[in-house]
Amino acid sequence: MRTLFLGLFPFFILGIYDKRMSSGFQIKPKTAIQKNKTSSSPSSSSLDLAIKPQPRPSDKLNPQTIDPFGDHSKAPSAFSAIYSKGGIPCRLVHGSVKHKLQWECLPETLPFDPLLITLAEGLRETKHPYTFVSKEGFKELLLVEDATEKAIPLLPRLIPVLKAALAHSNGEVFERGLNALIQLSAIVGPALNDQLKHLLTSISKRLMDKNFKEQITVALQKLEQYGGKESVGIIKSKIPTYCSISS
Repeated sequence: MRTLFLGLFPFFILGIYDKRMSSGFQIKPKTAIQKNKTSSSPSSSSLDLAIKPQPRPSDKLNPQTIDPFGDHSKAPSAFSAIYSKGGIPCRLVHGSVKHKLQWECLPETLPFDPLLITLAEGLRETKHPYTFVSKEGFKELLLVEDATEKAIPLLPRLIPVLKAALAHSNGEVFERGLNALIQLSAIVGPALNDQLKHLLTSISKRLMDKNFKEQITVALQKLEQYGGKESVGIIKSKIPTYCSISS
């Protein structure tokens, strides 16, 4: 009997196996895709952080600087192209406390035409070092001894350029234009009055902005101081709410 059972045992096992196979019960090995799904993988947010460049602490301290390898085909003004080609006879010198300009020759020896106009064009720039070179160069050029005689003939060409800076949507550009106008007024005096009305419209549009109201008030007072009594009527014609410093 034992011998008979041992002889039939292999057939009994095969019968059970065939029955399982016929009923559709199969044990499938894990595929490579299933193994990859179950394996630990970094989340999409982690991958985004790895790919996306993170801001550097120095970005908050340094002004926006021109990228020498970027596309500069759309320059805000002619100044950037002229400066890049060495057409401006001064360069920025980085100091430990503040920056300054280094002139290739004495500013007194330089012709105002077209240098002063080109520097005024640069007031509309928004990238460093153009912003500093243009505003500082404009100011220093007007400090030379015979600046009045050199600047007055250029007023008809300077005023449209300053007007473009004053009408700019960028607040910092507007401030540079306003400061340049005060500097110019201090040099040419009443000679600016004939051109003043062309600039006051852009200035009056910013007067209701609390960020510029005080600066504009001071600027108008300076324009009156340098332009004399005649300038008061011109200012009031465009800004009726202006209060004269002599009243």
